[in-house]
Amino acid sequence: MKKTIIEISLGIIIVALGIWLYNSIMTPVRFDNDYTKRRDACAEKLKSIRTLEEAYKQTYGCYTGSFDTLINRLMNEDSMRVVSKVTNYDLIPADVDINEMTELEAVKKGYITRKEIYVNPITKLREDGKLAISDEEIQNVRFVPYPKGENLEFTLAADKIEKGGFLVPVFECKVDLKDLMSDADNQLVINKIAELERINRFPGWKVGDLTQAITDGNFE
Repeated sequence: MKKTIIEISLGIIIVALGIWLYNSIMTPVRFDNDYTKRRDACAEKLKSIRTLEEAYKQTYGCYTGSFDTLINRLMNEDSMRVVSKVTNYDLIPADVDINEMTELEAVKKGYITRKEIYVNPITKLREDGKLAISDEEIQNVRFVPYPKGENLEFTLAADKIEKGGFLVPVFECKVDLKDLMSDADNQLVINKIAELERINRFPGWKVGDLTQAITDGNFE
Protein backbone atom coordinates (compact mmCIF):
# COMPACT_ATOMS: atom_id res chain seq x y z
CA MET A 1 0.00 0.00 0.00
CA LYS A 2 2.82 2.34 0.96
CA LYS A 3 4.61 1.53 -2.30
CA THR A 4 1.46 2.35 -4.28
CA ILE A 5 1.10 5.72 -2.54
CA ILE A 6 4.75 6.54 -3.28
CA GLU A 7 4.33 5.58 -6.94
CA ILE A 8 1.19 7.72 -7.26
CA SER A 9 2.93 10.66 -5.56
CA LEU A 10 5.94 10.33 -7.83
CA GLY A 11 3.61 10.17 -10.84
CA ILE A 12 1.88 13.39 -9.76
CA ILE A 13 5.24 15.08 -9.22
CA ILE A 14 6.47 13.97 -12.65
CA VAL A 15 3.30 15.27 -14.32
CA ALA A 16 3.54 18.56 -12.42
CA LEU A 17 7.19 18.96 -13.38
CA GLY A 18 6.32 18.18 -17.00
CA ILE A 19 3.60 20.84 -17.01
CA TRP A 20 5.96 23.34 -15.37
CA LEU A 21 8.70 22.58 -17.88
CA TYR A 22 6.28 22.85 -20.82
CA ASN A 23 4.99 26.22 -19.60
CA SER A 24 8.55 27.42 -18.98
CA ILE A 25 9.37 26.69 -22.60
CA MET A 26 6.12 27.77 -24.18
CA THR A 27 5.46 31.03 -22.28
CA PRO A 28 8.33 32.91 -24.01
CA VAL A 29 7.38 31.29 -27.33
CA ARG A 30 3.76 32.44 -26.98
CA PHE A 31 4.98 35.92 -26.00
CA ASP A 32 7.21 36.15 -29.08
CA ASN A 33 4.36 34.99 -31.34
CA ASP A 34 1.98 37.54 -29.79
CA TYR A 35 4.65 40.24 -30.03
CA THR A 36 5.07 39.57 -33.75
CA LYS A 37 1.31 39.53 -34.35
CA ARG A 38 0.85 42.85 -32.59
CA ARG A 39 3.83 44.38 -34.36
CA ASP A 40 2.38 43.45 -37.77
CA ALA A 41 -1.08 44.77 -36.87
CA CYS A 42 0.42 48.07 -35.70
CA ALA A 43 2.58 48.29 -38.81
CA GLU A 44 -0.45 48.17 -41.10
CA LYS A 45 -2.14 51.01 -39.22
CA LEU A 46 1.03 53.09 -39.04
CA LYS A 47 1.51 52.71 -42.81
CA SER A 48 -2.03 54.04 -43.35
CA ILE A 49 -1.40 56.94 -40.96
CA ARG A 50 1.78 57.76 -42.88
CA THR A 51 -0.13 57.75 -46.17
CA LEU A 52 -2.73 60.12 -44.69
CA GLU A 53 -0.06 62.42 -43.25
CA GLU A 54 1.78 62.58 -46.58
CA ALA A 55 -1.49 63.47 -48.33
CA TYR A 56 -2.14 66.12 -45.68
CA LYS A 57 1.29 67.64 -46.25
CA GLN A 58 0.80 67.61 -50.02
CA THR A 59 -2.52 69.36 -49.54
CA TYR A 60 -1.83 71.83 -46.73
CA GLY A 61 1.97 72.17 -46.78
CA CYS A 62 2.60 70.71 -43.34
CA TYR A 63 1.88 67.69 -41.15
CA THR A 64 -0.61 67.69 -38.29
CA GLY A 65 -0.37 66.32 -34.77
CA SER A 66 -4.15 65.96 -34.44
CA PHE A 67 -6.03 62.87 -35.57
CA ASP A 68 -9.28 64.87 -35.63
CA THR A 69 -7.76 67.42 -38.01
CA LEU A 70 -6.05 64.77 -40.11
CA ILE A 71 -9.13 62.64 -40.63
CA ASN A 72 -11.83 65.29 -40.84
CA ARG A 73 -10.05 67.58 -43.28
CA LEU A 74 -8.90 64.82 -45.61
CA MET A 75 -12.30 63.15 -45.67
CA ASN A 76 -14.51 66.23 -45.91
CA GLU A 77 -12.65 68.86 -47.95
CA ASP A 78 -12.00 69.07 -51.69
CA SER A 79 -8.62 70.59 -51.01
CA MET A 80 -5.93 68.66 -52.91
CA ARG A 81 -4.71 70.56 -55.96
CA VAL A 82 -4.08 68.42 -59.02
CA VAL A 83 -3.22 69.39 -62.57
CA SER A 84 -5.15 67.73 -65.35
CA LYS A 85 -3.94 67.72 -68.96
CA VAL A 86 -6.11 67.71 -72.04
CA THR A 87 -4.65 67.12 -75.50
CA ASN A 88 -6.38 69.31 -78.09
CA TYR A 89 -6.11 66.98 -81.06
CA ASP A 90 -8.25 69.22 -83.27
CA LEU A 91 -5.63 72.00 -83.01
CA ILE A 92 -2.65 69.82 -83.88
CA PRO A 93 -1.59 70.07 -87.58
CA ALA A 94 -1.33 66.79 -89.45
CA ASP A 95 2.41 67.19 -89.92
CA VAL A 96 3.10 67.81 -86.21
CA ASP A 97 3.98 65.06 -83.75
CA ILE A 98 3.64 66.42 -80.21
CA ASN A 99 5.64 63.44 -78.95
CA GLU A 100 8.69 65.10 -80.50
CA MET A 101 8.32 68.27 -78.41
CA THR A 102 8.37 68.99 -74.70
CA GLU A 103 5.13 69.34 -72.80
CA LEU A 104 5.90 73.00 -72.18
CA GLU A 105 6.26 73.62 -75.92
CA ALA A 106 2.97 71.82 -76.56
CA VAL A 107 1.25 73.95 -73.91
CA LYS A 108 2.61 77.18 -75.42
CA LYS A 109 1.30 76.21 -78.86
CA GLY A 110 -2.10 75.29 -77.42
CA TYR A 111 -1.81 71.62 -78.28
CA ILE A 112 -2.09 70.71 -74.60
CA THR A 113 -4.20 72.52 -72.01
CA ARG A 114 -3.38 72.33 -68.34
CA LYS A 115 -6.13 72.82 -65.81
CA GLU A 116 -5.86 73.00 -62.02
CA ILE A 117 -8.67 71.40 -60.08
CA TYR A 118 -9.26 70.61 -56.42
CA VAL A 119 -10.28 67.11 -55.39
CA ASN A 120 -10.94 65.22 -52.20
CA PRO A 121 -7.60 63.83 -50.89
CA ILE A 122 -9.07 60.47 -49.80
CA THR A 123 -10.73 59.98 -53.19
CA LYS A 124 -7.44 60.82 -54.93
CA LEU A 125 -5.47 58.39 -52.76
CA ARG A 126 -7.89 55.61 -53.63
CA GLU A 127 -7.84 56.44 -57.33
CA ASP A 128 -4.03 56.28 -57.26
CA GLY A 129 -4.10 52.93 -55.42
CA LYS A 130 -2.34 54.36 -52.36
CA LEU A 131 -5.12 53.75 -49.84
CA ALA A 132 -7.15 50.58 -49.56
CA ILE A 133 -8.92 51.02 -46.23
CA SER A 134 -12.61 51.91 -45.80
CA ASP A 135 -14.04 55.13 -44.37
CA GLU A 136 -14.76 53.30 -41.10
CA GLU A 137 -11.16 52.07 -40.93
CA ILE A 138 -9.93 55.63 -41.52
CA GLN A 139 -12.07 56.85 -38.61
CA ASN A 140 -10.56 54.13 -36.38
CA VAL A 141 -6.97 54.34 -37.64
CA ARG A 142 -5.96 56.25 -34.50
CA PHE A 143 -6.62 53.26 -32.24
CA VAL A 144 -3.88 50.76 -31.42
CA PRO A 145 -5.17 47.26 -32.35
CA TYR A 146 -4.06 45.74 -28.99
CA PRO A 147 -4.87 45.17 -26.19
CA LYS A 148 -8.41 44.48 -27.35
CA GLY A 149 -11.10 46.76 -25.98
CA GLU A 150 -8.67 49.29 -24.50
CA ASN A 151 -9.27 52.10 -27.06
CA LEU A 152 -5.60 53.02 -26.76
CA GLU A 153 -4.57 55.68 -29.30
CA PHE A 154 -1.29 56.05 -31.14
CA THR A 155 0.67 59.13 -30.08
CA LEU A 156 0.72 61.60 -32.99
CA ALA A 157 2.86 64.74 -33.12
CA ALA A 158 4.05 67.19 -35.77
CA ASP A 159 6.66 69.92 -35.84
CA LYS A 160 9.19 71.71 -38.06
CA ILE A 161 12.96 71.34 -37.86
CA GLU A 162 15.75 73.35 -39.43
CA LYS A 163 17.59 71.64 -42.24
CA GLY A 164 19.94 73.43 -44.65
CA GLY A 165 18.65 76.79 -43.54
CA PHE A 166 15.01 75.86 -44.13
CA LEU A 167 12.21 74.79 -41.81
CA VAL A 168 11.17 71.28 -42.77
CA PRO A 169 7.87 69.71 -41.61
CA VAL A 170 8.20 66.46 -39.65
CA PHE A 171 5.78 64.12 -37.91
CA GLU A 172 5.91 61.07 -35.67
CA CYS A 173 3.30 58.46 -34.82
CA LYS A 174 4.10 55.76 -32.27
CA VAL A 175 3.00 53.35 -29.57
CA ASP A 176 5.21 52.26 -26.66
CA LEU A 177 5.74 48.54 -26.17
CA LYS A 178 4.70 48.75 -22.51
CA ASP A 179 1.27 49.98 -23.64
CA LEU A 180 0.93 47.64 -26.60
CA MET A 181 1.81 44.59 -24.44
CA SER A 182 0.22 45.79 -21.19
CA ASP A 183 -1.81 42.60 -20.83
CA ALA A 184 1.20 40.30 -21.41
CA ASP A 185 3.65 38.85 -18.89
CA ASN A 186 5.20 41.92 -17.25
CA GLN A 187 8.68 40.44 -16.85
CA LEU A 188 8.82 39.37 -20.48
CA VAL A 189 7.77 42.89 -21.51
CA ILE A 190 10.52 44.38 -19.33
CA ASN A 191 13.03 41.97 -20.85
CA LYS A 192 11.98 42.87 -24.41
CA ILE A 193 12.20 46.62 -23.72
CA ALA A 194 15.66 46.18 -22.20
CA GLU A 195 16.73 44.13 -25.22
CA LEU A 196 15.61 46.86 -27.65
CA GLU A 197 17.15 49.68 -25.62
CA ARG A 198 20.43 47.79 -25.45
CA ILE A 199 20.72 47.98 -29.25
CA ASN A 200 19.47 51.61 -29.34
CA ARG A 201 16.07 50.70 -30.79
CA PHE A 202 12.87 52.50 -29.88
CA PRO A 203 10.92 50.20 -27.49
CA GLY A 204 7.76 50.16 -29.54
CA TRP A 205 6.61 50.84 -33.10
CA LYS A 206 6.54 54.11 -34.97
CA VAL A 207 6.70 55.96 -38.29
CA GLY A 208 8.39 59.29 -38.83
CA ASP A 209 10.61 61.16 -36.41
CA LEU A 210 10.44 64.57 -34.78
CA THR A 211 14.23 65.01 -34.87
CA GLN A 212 14.90 64.19 -38.52
CA ALA A 213 13.07 64.52 -41.84
CA ILE A 214 12.17 60.88 -42.41
CA THR A 215 8.89 58.99 -42.74
CA ASP A 216 10.32 55.49 -42.35
CA GLY A 217 8.85 53.00 -39.90
CA ASN A 218 11.10 51.10 -37.48
CA PHE A 219 9.23 47.91 -38.44
CA GLU A 220 10.47 48.15 -42.04
